[in-house]
Amino acid sequence: MAIGLIHFDANEFPAETQPCLRCGVPVPLVFAGPCEDCAASLRASMGGEAREVDGGEYVPKMNVTPNAVALKDD
Repeated sequence: MAIGLIHFDANEFPAETQPCLRCGVPVPLVFAGPCEDCAASLRASMGGEAREVDGGEYVPKMNVTPNAVALKDD
């Protein structure tokens, strides 16, 4: 499915009072999750800078064999 094909009106989903999934305090939320205070504290404690990670070159294990159909000569 291509991005942007699903459209919805945010006004159809009003905020309802529900408990925060982290601290349990009832707050108005559109979707279930942490409240604004918990989300801010999570970002401060768990957030980090994005970085490039070098995963190295992929080397298949010895027990991995090529596909027999791909190796078939015509």
